[in-house]
Amino acid sequence: MPIHLRAEAGDYAPKVLCPGDPRRAAYIAETFFDPGYRTVNEERGMLGFTGTFEGAPISVQTTGMGCPSAGIVFEELTMLGVTRLVRVGTCGGLQDGMRMGDTVIGISATAEDTTALRYAQMDSYAPAATFELVETAARLSREHGAEVHVGPILSSAVFYDPDPGTFARWKRTGHLGVEMEAAMMYTVAAIKGIEALAMMTVSDILEESGDTTRISDEELKRGVDDMMRFACRVAVS
Repeated sequence: MPIHLRAEAGDYAPKVLCPGDPRRAAYIAETFFDPGYRTVNEERGMLGFTGTFEGAPISVQTTGMGCPSAGIVFEELTMLGVTRLVRVGTCGGLQDGMRMGDTVIGISATAEDTTALRYAQMDSYAPAATFELVETAARLSREHGAEVHVGPILSSAVFYDPDPGTFARWKRTGHLGVEMEAAMMYTVAAIKGIEALAMMTVSDILEESGDTTRISDEELKRGVDDMMRFACRVAVS
């Protein structure tokens, strides 16, 4: 039994959704899983649930915020036999034409956080998603009329960045958005030989000046719910 996920092999489905927020994990299970799901982890408030989505086995497990916390969860999920990780959450949008509520699919994640670099034992690294999952996610999103952006994202080490020029630099290099966990997930997946994908809803527009525009709570809920339905289908595909 791992130290932080107090579960046994078989408690988790092979395919796991990974939000940062424990309340979002509970909401996903309550809203999108079929009736009859069960709690598989409560240690340290890192809630995890296993059930089915449209009859297919699926789990959801909280990761916490940032690469150090998420890395522990991703590593321990692989110890428990998980073979597919799908990060679901929010990101700040960087590129012109992006709107709050849009869906971002991270085809790769630049690791600004040194945790992922330390894990990979490299000085620089931009691990990639599983291409088949990227294809499936983009297709499902577009079939249902969602505004979807596919490209590289940035996993930042800080939420409140003291450098006002950070957003402009990452925008110039083609990054679609900023979040805090995907690079660690993609790195663990690459090293362990499993599948991974990050899908996010744009919750803020990040201006080159360093200013941000935040989505309303109601718009965020609608955007996340729409993205989550696609993510569940991608996870069990």
